[in-house]
Amino acid sequence: MQSLIVIPARYASTRFPGKPLTLIKGRTMLERTWQIARASGADRVVVATDDDRIEEACRSFSADVVRTDPACANGTERVHQALERMGSPAEVVLNLQGDAVLTPPWVLTALLDVMKADSLVPMATPAVRISADQYRQLKSQKDSGIVGGTMVVFDRQYNALYFSKAMIPFLRSTGGGDPPLYRHIGLYAYRRDTLERYLSLEPGELEKTEGLEQLRALENGIGIRVVVVDYRGRTHGSVDSETDVPVVEAIIESEGELVPQPLPVQQ
Repeated sequence: MQSLIVIPARYASTRFPGKPLTLIKGRTMLERTWQIARASGADRVVVATDDDRIEEACRSFSADVVRTDPACANGTERVHQALERMGSPAEVVLNLQGDAVLTPPWVLTALLDVMKADSLVPMATPAVRISADQYRQLKSQKDSGIVGGTMVVFDRQYNALYFSKAMIPFLRSTGGGDPPLYRHIGLYAYRRDTLERYLSLEPGELEKTEGLEQLRALENGIGIRVVVVDYRGRTHGSVDSETDVPVVEAIIESEGELVPQPLPVQQ
């Protein structure tokens, strides 16, 4: 069962133009993300873009690149179009955003392993367990107006029941052990036919209400397997604006490189 990681990369961004080519401690954000993807053990990694500058940058570090239409509405559409234009036989496709420079490669590996181990899993996404104190800290941020951070609850087979920007489950009591508190990480691996079906669907009421695209899958009966991962002491984060760059650089300086040396060129 072949696996493919697609990194959608746009140059034209309203909030942060040219973001994929921004330098993070001497290497572009895109190259760092590509190296992380390559370290995951996926059968193939490609960058999907509609921009000459990003394609040229990809060639400079020997990354596979496929051109996609500027009209793609989002990264998910770009991933699907890249898959079609490549004529790739991959059955499992992972969408890795180009700003995921702090995502450990073993998190990607865990998603791919689950998809390969069980052909009945249509989609998979990671989550990390958080403590009651971390839960309260996140709730305090949300109460102050900071919307970031999504929670997920799932059944005993790790199939997602719901995702929310609200703090779920409601923490009534911490008695009787650690409560099941999980923060969602916005990465998705799809079965090829699942990706095609997902993109054929219209956004539902829950997706519109929460602003969470993954709810489209749940509203239409597409199961999502939650893969609980361990960041092993690494800090989770991404680059959303120019002010995040020095923060991410400081994290890398403190915790070390996720992929210290460039991997051999893909054949």
